[in-house]
Amino acid sequence: MTTILVTGSLGQIGTELIPLLKSKGYTVISTDIRKPTDTTVFDPFEILDSRDKERMRNLVRDYSVDYIIHNASLLSATAEKNPQLAIDINIGGIQNVLEVAREEKIKRVLSPSSIAAFGPNSPKEMTPNDTVMRPNTIYGVSKIYTELLGEYYHQKYDVDFRTLRYPGIISAGAEPGGGTTDWAVQIFYDAILNGKYTCFVDHDVRMPMMSMQDCLKSTIMLLEAPQEVLKHRSFNVSGCNFTPEELTEEIKKYIPDFQIEYAPDFRQDIALSWPKSIDDSVARAEWNWEPDYDIEKLTKYMLDTLKTKLTKQDI
Repeated sequence: MTTILVTGSLGQIGTELIPLLKSKGYTVISTDIRKPTDTTVFDPFEILDSRDKERMRNLVRDYSVDYIIHNASLLSATAEKNPQLAIDINIGGIQNVLEVAREEKIKRVLSPSSIAAFGPNSPKEMTPNDTVMRPNTIYGVSKIYTELLGEYYHQKYDVDFRTLRYPGIISAGAEPGGGTTDWAVQIFYDAILNGKYTCFVDHDVRMPMMSMQDCLKSTIMLLEAPQEVLKHRSFNVSGCNFTPEELTEEIKKYIPDFQIEYAPDFRQDIALSWPKSIDDSVARAEWNWEPDYDIEKLTKYMLDTLKTKLTKQDI
């Protein structure tokens, strides 16, 4: 039975990834810097700051860990407000993970990257898997560092490193956590609760997005892909792409009176430096990636799920 240590377990992805991994028969050691409120889902749970290499090594030894999924990270908008902390967490964390993986002979490391690894000089339409990558945010810099350091450890020390460049993740589980694509989640909450939303990027800003279901699907697929089929270590993945205006029109099919206003802030500039659409043909070719959710299916799922969730919270 494979044992996986997951960092950042209480984040947007971790909260839904961990139950899925357990349902597939993995033994999962959940870790984060704070304790969970639901101890059953995250049992066994250990406090771990990914900057603490000795603590990480001890947990790997204590639980005989086979794989590490390193999700702990400061997200784009939050990172831009505190670049030094982002360097400390995002860069220091992956350095520790890869060193522990090398020293303890961990069989596999998966650590997410992001479309933020691209920059203003990258092609905006159908951004290729292999292209110029010069990000201008500290979050993007930390993600390209993750990719390059992981690939170095694979070439130099034979660490089986893998990463996905996630687009914006749309989830009805955890609420937004400080990312530039948070508008595409918050808009659903505000549509249901208030019938209106003020968006921090403009009406025509197109961004790649992905349902949480597709995020989890791609993560599991890459985690389980045989090493011999992989020619790359870093992969573009995407589900769909849309603008706030287009998403608003989809929401209005279910909430006709929904209104949106636009008040772009510093996140507008970050969004404009990122791709508008993603070419994920390399992932499709090497490990048969294919998304399940388009904007129509995504919108219906989010509204149906959140209406049920928010009604239960009100009760």
